[in-house]
Amino acid sequence: MSSVSNDKHTAILDAAYTLFGSGGFYETKMSDVAEQAGIAKGTVYLYFKSKEELFMAVTRRDCEGFLEQLENKLKAQIDLTGKLSVIADHHLFYYYERKQHTKLFFRAPNNNPELVAYMALFMEQYMQAVVKVLVEGGASESELMAQSYIGMLDRLKMDILFHPSFTEEDAHKRARFAARLFIRGAMDNLDPVEGSVAKE
Repeated sequence: MSSVSNDKHTAILDAAYTLFGSGGFYETKMSDVAEQAGIAKGTVYLYFKSKEELFMAVTRRDCEGFLEQLENKLKAQIDLTGKLSVIADHHLFYYYERKQHTKLFFRAPNNNPELVAYMALFMEQYMQAVVKVLVEGGASESELMAQSYIGMLDRLKMDILFHPSFTEEDAHKRARFAARLFIRGAMDNLDPVEGSVAKE
């Protein structure tokens, strides 16, 4: 893809992200995306054959960015406590940074099998990233622990999405609280001999 084509592709994705996020999938028209991107409507269709395909591209870029950024942040940490703190912070700030674009989550195309399959894949990749952190930290029952941790963070994110007055400090506070709570719970179940979380 040439630099000009790449620029147009990026402009379309950026415009679609803004419009899908503020108005929702069904309310957004391809002509709106073209106008927002500053290009002709026909040009949009050169890159994306349908609105569904464009929404998928926006979703893929966002999810891939989430996983890539998380991986880079985790590389900078050397212990389990630091890595779990990074996961909490990354999870909550992902939604905090998108709190003006909540319709990306709540007004997406219904029953789109490709989207459903991709989101399932994304969630599995995210969970496995957390599992890896826990295994490297010496935890057993790592999948259950990863599911529990992500579930806790998912509940805390709802405050961000539904409370307009939610602040950056609120996000930091919840990230710190979730990481400390989870880490302390895990430490309470450490096997003093093996140095790992004990199995029941």
